[in-house]
Amino acid sequence: MADDKNPDEVTPEEQALADEWAAALDEAGDASQDDIDAMLAQSDAQPRMPMEEFNAPAKGGEDSFDPGDSPNLDVILDIPVTISMEVGNTDITIRNLLQLNQGSVVELDRLAGEPLDVKVNGTLIAHGEVVVVNEKFGIRLTDVISPTERIKKLR
Repeated sequence: MADDKNPDEVTPEEQALADEWAAALDEAGDASQDDIDAMLAQSDAQPRMPMEEFNAPAKGGEDSFDPGDSPNLDVILDIPVTISMEVGNTDITIRNLLQLNQGSVVELDRLAGEPLDVKVNGTLIAHGEVVVVNEKFGIRLTDVISPTERIKKLR
């Protein structure tokens, strides 16, 4: 049975993870406040890119966006982000949350057929409608928020 496992036993995966953490902590060493202050002073001495360059409009106009326009963006273009589609939401009490079970229906704040919100890391970037692609759900973007507006929402 699966319940016969000793809770004090360490699986190979857990041991590998523990070894990785131990190696990382050993590599970090004992950094004192003086070491941290020295690293911060060193990073402050290096020239930084002014923020105005990142906020400057793209060459093709205010609403166009071409990652090739700014070589500084190449560093971040391969960073993974989470994209999600929000059907709707609602507020309920904890009492009602605890009473939910299979077959329960939760009413959302959206009308049927209304566009879904498309969010990247929690920030609204577009609206769209649900489609089926190769027997999987997909979303067709119907309204994309301009990069300029997205940047303004981040501030």
